[in-house]
Amino acid sequence: MTMNKILDPLKTDSYDYSLPQEQIATKPLYPADKAKLLVYNRADNTITHSTYEHLMDFLPDDLSIFLNDTKVIKARIYGKKDTGGKTELLFNKHVFMDRFLVMIKGKVNPGSRLYFDKDLEVEVLELNEDGTRLVKFYQNSKTLDFITVINILNDIGHLPLPHYMNREDVEKDNQDYQTLFAKNYGAVAAPTASLHFTEELLEKMTNKYKVNYLTLHVGAGTFKPVDAEDILDHPMHSEYFEIGIDAKLGIDKASKVLAVGTTVTRTIEYYARTNMIQGECDLFLNTSNKPIKVDHLLTNFHLPKSTLIMLIASFVGLEKTLEIYDIAVKEKYRFFSYGDGMLII
Repeated sequence: MTMNKILDPLKTDSYDYSLPQEQIATKPLYPADKAKLLVYNRADNTITHSTYEHLMDFLPDDLSIFLNDTKVIKARIYGKKDTGGKTELLFNKHVFMDRFLVMIKGKVNPGSRLYFDKDLEVEVLELNEDGTRLVKFYQNSKTLDFITVINILNDIGHLPLPHYMNREDVEKDNQDYQTLFAKNYGAVAAPTASLHFTEELLEKMTNKYKVNYLTLHVGAGTFKPVDAEDILDHPMHSEYFEIGIDAKLGIDKASKVLAVGTTVTRTIEYYARTNMIQGECDLFLNTSNKPIKVDHLLTNFHLPKSTLIMLIASFVGLEKTLEIYDIAVKEKYRFFSYGDGMLII
């Protein structure tokens, strides 16, 4: 990482860093809580190297913990175009009624049809500038609703592992790429900070702290790089969220909040600003838009120039973020979805 360049927290290039290919994790560690944990304490500006099994040693008392119970869909399916050529579709999100946003490999036109296993058909309705496609799903000429689409995808599809893993999904991923508490189908990426929890660690945490669950369905936009030169020009993606009554009361009453993951952070912060408990979250946290409710963050290491590394900077500043990432690279931490993590307290 080059620390001698002029850093500007509003410039996308400032969030770049170098990462050796071998430090991109393509598989998780077993057991999951053996993953490394970098702990940054803002009070005394110290960094401690530990593992997730010792997470509880670093958490302050009187803490409310929030987790994301979304469940990853087998969102990637392979089929054929009406022209006969092969195609690949990545489900992104339900928009309304029988309309869905997807990504489709290759060129398609409005009105064209795609064909998949189990007599699943897709009609392309609109092409959006951001690369998404608005579509309808059919089976035997019948228009399908969200639940039916999800059930079919889970039957014929593949888990959409992030592109940087550079491999196809295997049977073990069906377990590894879901959290222990995954409940509500709707995500196309796992809330990866939670993949480190074992039954034992989760039980310990639940016994000591008030643990709450909310839902944010992670969309494909989470992997979208920031292309704009100025970060504030980036069109932030939106993702569906839902905060149940218990979690809402938990947020309202909490004296200190630990968000497990960037998705939880954005959901709580969106609620803190809008008082909405359901809808589309398009909150972009950065050094110009800092957290107002979340005190502590447990998260993985994120892609260069991504909105997620910018979210880290909203907690600790740009220079400290780059310093932490530099140390993590030098200490051979494993990066991204199946990688190690960090705790900001």
